[in-house]
Amino acid sequence: MNYTVESLAAEEAELQLPRLDNQTAWRIGRWLAEKAQRENLTITVDLTRNGQQLFHYAHEGTSADNDEWLKRKTRTVYRFGHSSLYMGRKLREANTNAADKFYVSETEFCFHGGCIPLCVRGTGMVGTLGISGLTQEADHALAVEAIRSVLRKK
Repeated sequence: MNYTVESLAAEEAELQLPRLDNQTAWRIGRWLAEKAQRENLTITVDLTRNGQQLFHYAHEGTSADNDEWLKRKTRTVYRFGHSSLYMGRKLREANTNAADKFYVSETEFCFHGGCIPLCVRGTGMVGTLGISGLTQEADHALAVEAIRSVLRKK
């Protein structure tokens, strides 16, 4: 898919959860872990609410590097309130980098796809869902697919 800032913003507006409690986090995380096992996806998954890690899964073949990517992607989403892919596309459109535009280091923040904001309808962003291990677009698409799957089952 050809992700644009506009399409990513529309996607974020669409993906509104009725709530993000521990049970919801478990359903999202379990859906991703089961998909990774079924399809042998070498991914690490991390789900947070207000900075607290509610779910973490690392498929065989992942490493601590995936955890570090997720920390940086998650930090980006909490700081800017948009997906890490959105922020990367925003920088690309502006033909600049994070240090020049936002005065942040890419050793602490990551502007590659794979982490999305978790928003509760009527409340706003309350957490993040991050995936690392595939291409940045595939990480992002998988996170979106997981949320859509859980929303359909409500």
